[in-house]
Amino acid sequence: MIKRIDDTGPLDRRLHFTPMNSPGTQVRHLDGIRILDLFAGPGGLDVAAHFLGFKSIGIEWDRNACETRYSAGLPTIHADVSVMRESRFDEIPETVDVLAGGPPCQSFSVAGNGKGRRALTRVENFIYRLVDGEDEAKIDEELHALDDSRTALVLEPLRWLLKAIDTEGRDPYKVIALEQVPAALPLWEVYAKLLRGGEGRLKGVKYEADCWELKTEQFGVPQTRTRAVLVARRPGHGAIDPIEATHLPFDLHRGKRNAGRTEMFPTNSRIPGTKQRWLSMAEALDAASKLEGSPVDVSRLKTGGRMGFFVVSNYGSGGDPKKRGRRLSSEPAFTVTGKVSRNKVYKSMTEYEAAISERFTIPESGVLQTFPHNFPWSGNDQAQQVGNAVPPRLGMHVLSRALRGNAPSDEELAAATTWPSVPPTTTAELRVIGCGDQSQCPPNSHKVTRPRRKAAP
Repeated sequence: MIKRIDDTGPLDRRLHFTPMNSPGTQVRHLDGIRILDLFAGPGGLDVAAHFLGFKSIGIEWDRNACETRYSAGLPTIHADVSVMRESRFDEIPETVDVLAGGPPCQSFSVAGNGKGRRALTRVENFIYRLVDGEDEAKIDEELHALDDSRTALVLEPLRWLLKAIDTEGRDPYKVIALEQVPAALPLWEVYAKLLRGGEGRLKGVKYEADCWELKTEQFGVPQTRTRAVLVARRPGHGAIDPIEATHLPFDLHRGKRNAGRTEMFPTNSRIPGTKQRWLSMAEALDAASKLEGSPVDVSRLKTGGRMGFFVVSNYGSGGDPKKRGRRLSSEPAFTVTGKVSRNKVYKSMTEYEAAISERFTIPESGVLQTFPHNFPWSGNDQAQQVGNAVPPRLGMHVLSRALRGNAPSDEELAAATTWPSVPPTTTAELRVIGCGDQSQCPPNSHKVTRPRRKAAP
């Protein structure tokens, strides 16, 4: 078993952020941070880290996701990951010894245009070239010429590791935990092979490393979603055991169902030594609605006091864009994407035929991703924020295995349904840490566009 490394102790130095009125505020928020979350989004991995008892800081370029993070009390740097690595690396707390993240997956995703999948071989080649020490300026030039520039972002975790190894006064990360869409698994396998070898620019720094495909519904997420996960850890703590599923898989080829028929979902009892059945949308939403102060109200989804609805996906099925998939409330949700607000919810076939539908609210969509029911979604494009995030419950299993060598406890998982309240003063202080005077934020990210006035008739 790997022991949790002591989180105590002050920062070795102040970070180069815009000073706040209180000199101690910066250190108070950033003291003891261990996890750096690249491409942090609204905070899926950071939420997971919080409930496991670890402090994290995230780098995120999207202003809206940053606003959610500030409201949730999550330390953040509003910046481009590449820029931070190239010119602001010294601003990362020296207490950070865990590198985590999920590079943007649109170019690799099955739902995307697929250019990233076709570029897998080229990207693998870039990985080897980086480790072999080839000129990075030349590599950057070729990366920028790719059909989809986002494809290159999957290389950033490796480049951050190499930066830490090359920087005097910095130690290599002790733990690395990465996730992506399944199409990226071959890249994680290349990562794992190189990390185990420690050759070239890795300068003898070796890791125990392994990667897997994980299905979210097998970890208590009320949603079918498959992720490619890499976990690497410096030697000395034993081999990395596979991340063990706690729930049964959902049968995606279960045959045709009457999507309009209301079904009572079976009891999801916990029998020691056995896996639980996957969690349904109805179970997750109903449980969230019963929590104190919950913004989740499922009364509109009930008929005769009983939960029963079906969801029609925004995406086509079987290669036919007109053939929309359907899920019953007694089943897990489809993969929650940035278009989740476009999915239509019907209580009966009568409503379906009459085109009378509901939509999941942002808190409900967040619950289907296993965010706390009261998570303070902020800024614009909130549906996109929800869809881009790592499901926190899956993140808890990944980080717990990587950092502690075991699964999260039942008590930790149970506590992850409610987010602690964050004072407005904390949000304001974190915004100053993250954005400062806005001069180092991504270009035009704080630009306010005003609607044009209509011409007088």
